Amino acid sequence: MYRKWGFRLLIVFFGLWLLLDLGSHLGADIFWFQEVGYLQVFLLRVLTRGILWVVVAGVTAAYLLLNLALAQRLKYSPSLKIEEVRREEAELTSELTNFLSPSYPRRNETRRLPPQRFKKLRLRGLLPLTLVLSLLIGLMLVHYGQIALFYWHSPVDRGILPIPALFRPETIWQLLKQIVSQVWYLSLIGGVAIAILIYPQFLLTAIAILFSPIFAFILFQHWPKVLQYFHPTSFNSTDPLFGRDISFYIFSLPVWELLELWLMGLCLYGFVAVTLIYLLSADSLSQGIFPGFSSQQQRHLFGMGGLLMLVVALSYWQSRYELVYSSRGVSYGASYTDVTAQLPAYTFLGVVAVAIAFYLLWRTFFWKPKSQYRPLGFYGLGIYLLLVVAADVVLPTVVQYLIVQPNELQREQPYIQRTIALTRQAFDLEAIDAKGFNPQGTLTEADIQKNDLTIRNIRLWDQRPLLETNRQLQQIRPYYRFPDADIDRYTLKTDVTSRQPLASQKLPQPKQEAIEPTERQQVLIAARELDYNAVPQEAQTWVNRHLIYTHGFGFTVSPVNTVGPGGLPEYFVKDISDDSSALKTSSKAIRESIPIGQPRIYYGEIANTYVMTGTRVRELDYPSGSDNVYNSYDGLGGVEIGSAWRRWLFAMHLKDWQMALTQDFLPETKLLLRRNVKQRIQAIAPFLKFDSDPYLVAAVANQDFPSNPSYLYWIIDAYTTSDRYPYSDTGNDGINYIRNSVKVVVDAYNGSVNFYIADSSDPIIATWSRIFPQMFKPLSTMPVNLRSHTRYPVDFFKIQSERLMTYHMTDPQVFYNREDQWQIPNEIYGSEPRPVEPYYLITSLPTAPVVGAASGREEFILLLPYTPRQRTNLIAWLAARSDGVNYGKLLLYTFPKERLVYGPEQIEARINQDPVISQQISLWNRQGSKAIQGNLLVIPIEQSLLYVEPIYLEAAQNSLPTLVRVVVAYENRIVMAQTLEQALQAIFKPEVVPAPAIIRPFEEVAPPG
Repeated sequence: MYRKWGFRLLIVFFGLWLLLDLGSHLGADIFWFQEVGYLQVFLLRVLTRGILWVVVAGVTAAYLLLNLALAQRLKYSPSLKIEEVRREEAELTSELTNFLSPSYPRRNETRRLPPQRFKKLRLRGLLPLTLVLSLLIGLMLVHYGQIALFYWHSPVDRGILPIPALFRPETIWQLLKQIVSQVWYLSLIGGVAIAILIYPQFLLTAIAILFSPIFAFILFQHWPKVLQYFHPTSFNSTDPLFGRDISFYIFSLPVWELLELWLMGLCLYGFVAVTLIYLLSADSLSQGIFPGFSSQQQRHLFGMGGLLMLVVALSYWQSRYELVYSSRGVSYGASYTDVTAQLPAYTFLGVVAVAIAFYLLWRTFFWKPKSQYRPLGFYGLGIYLLLVVAADVVLPTVVQYLIVQPNELQREQPYIQRTIALTRQAFDLEAIDAKGFNPQGTLTEADIQKNDLTIRNIRLWDQRPLLETNRQLQQIRPYYRFPDADIDRYTLKTDVTSRQPLASQKLPQPKQEAIEPTERQQVLIAARELDYNAVPQEAQTWVNRHLIYTHGFGFTVSPVNTVGPGGLPEYFVKDISDDSSALKTSSKAIRESIPIGQPRIYYGEIANTYVMTGTRVRELDYPSGSDNVYNSYDGLGGVEIGSAWRRWLFAMHLKDWQMALTQDFLPETKLLLRRNVKQRIQAIAPFLKFDSDPYLVAAVANQDFPSNPSYLYWIIDAYTTSDRYPYSDTGNDGINYIRNSVKVVVDAYNGSVNFYIADSSDPIIATWSRIFPQMFKPLSTMPVNLRSHTRYPVDFFKIQSERLMTYHMTDPQVFYNREDQWQIPNEIYGSEPRPVEPYYLITSLPTAPVVGAASGREEFILLLPYTPRQRTNLIAWLAARSDGVNYGKLLLYTFPKERLVYGPEQIEARINQDPVISQQISLWNRQGSKAIQGNLLVIPIEQSLLYVEPIYLEAAQNSLPTLVRVVVAYENRIVMAQTLEQALQAIFKPEVVPAPAIIRPFEEVAPPG
């Protein structure tokens, strides 16, 4: 008795704890979303998830449990089963008696099974059938369990998930191969199957109860697809196979696939479980005989089989549309075999499945106990399985091998054309403006001076060495860290930028012209964030973690092309000063050009702890000599937790009970949650895919908090993606549609988040705008000072450039032969080869007119070169524009194939093969230091290409990289010098140098360190 009451109390306690936990999560999220201004978004998401959970779990539980309960009523009782066995024993005894004594009365000679029963099964047929059905249930558990576990271990706010593999014959085949290759899988499924045969009633009911939350959890995770289904936006473009608008594949088909995933598991398990209950009733295995399905059992199975066949028909009908994602053939999408063999097969099998379903359901509703045609339903299912194998497997295989492969190009040509056209459309490659570019090799010193702004913005500092230097010189304290350095451009006062790019040398002055008041300068900006993990272990207390170490402080700004004393980078903004300005700037003009404002960073890339502000404990602001300066947060971010019930609510939510017990809180205390900018925006908009690199911007743009100025913002690019675009190649990243549709701005001090639509032509973002009308703003409403810092995102550019390597080929025959395949070249970085990364430049694009400005004006662009596959000469390069009305435009420059244009690998080979350069690099590598070859930049100037590579020196004992040399290559000349200016003078000096390649030795300076 005590044990029973204890068990009940345990259940009640567990239920109460679960209710409180869910309530605390819901309450905390409501307060947080209210703080950031997106409560409507959260409530609609919760409502959609709640409806999905209740409907799916409720329907699943009701359907399975009611059918299992009905099967328990209709199954054979043990006494009936024993009577059947006794009858057989009596028949056997009678036959033996007649054999021994022919005059013995034959009383049992005519006794047979009642006519309403189906054919009985002996043990040799019963055991394999029940074992196969039990194994099928085990496979279903593994399949749906794997999906649920994958979602369980996925990020909590991950929204757009791919449709999992549907439970179809090909999935079952893959599961069987997986089981064979992994013994523990085989043991698990075999154990489940044997346990079901031993304890069918308990286990089949338990599995039915288990499937209810599993199905609900799986569909619960796909709430974005359900919302999109009810708010579709037309693409105004149709697929070439069925003529359906693309929106059907993006918004409707995924929901029907989810419906199939659920209903197939529901109906198949219900049918198999009920069949097993009947087959195993009254210890049929131990008795060695199953007397056959009774009339009521048959009617029950007919009804469930009819529903199952309707789901099978739905599956085949959807498979027709899924042919546009077929990987059969030489290109992505429906191929010749798919269209001529697979499509008719799916249509035929779907129609036959509907016919069988209607027959079974008709027989169920109009049941005739003594019908002689009833076995036709069971035989029809067996014939249908044979048709599935013949039409779905044999026929397409025969067509592929006997008809397509002997004439593959001719058969597949129209389908290759479809793949090319729709892949280019899905990745916006059709918008690329392709131009020919033939480097003339006529660059002169006058051209260099004419493109002075381009020269002054050639990047000599890569992110990696600058970050290493920042960590040595600018971290100030161990708990500060620079997680990243970002390329950007700022408009600076000319009294600063007009000085020469390199401190060690001066360029000859060009002819005096009218000097503009400002000039654009490419810089590297890095945030000095607080990394609590770097606090000494002894000081990692709860108070320090959540009340004192609350924020980072300041940032550094370095010009990309200037070098200070000792080969170290120069800084426009650096250090932490003691005066009211907080950060040091190199000049008054820099302070006027780059707003410092509020330098405290409460929201950043590595801010992964929650903190409480406005407490009795002072927050560490920044170190000052041997002392520290303290501050109290006065920003508008955070959730007020001054009241006791709110403290307990968030303590339950965060599992941090010291929040509820501490005496340091005040009525105005605030809790700052989700301070990592990636996690912050992902929690608000999990249906978007975000760029991997948020970048910091210092700008005057206080549109949200004019009374509380903060000039530091994070800008993050967001993408709408899909894997459902017809005929579009998914490649290696699993998506076949992408648009850079949204720019997200996060205030680094106040934590405000704003979403701006950057591509209003994208139907997916239009759909989300209809779902959440208050969430997205037009890009025109973004403050001008922030809009001037938007840039073409690297992640988006990489995806497009990867597809372009193949899909620049628009001729089907060329595509089929892959005769013009491109690749991304390698470069030497450090001492190891690696693919060239896209890089930003300020330069003027050849033959690229600038709208609204004079032709040839320098602009901020993103570049990536290409080489032919298995060759190293340059074949093309792709440029993305980022300024003003030209934002988002792509230009592809193709080089002539009949002449050699040096590629990065060829230039790297020339650098490392040159006796003077290689000797110097080898000498540095033997003196307790390491030479690092930086990014090789291919820079277009006029109608020529200039190659620039910095070389850094890093001591083995102290990672403080210094810039020691600059290598410049042009045509057949190559120079290594101490400065960029010296290298350019050596190549473009007025007198003609007869040597085909120049190596200009300069006075050696002992490297620092």
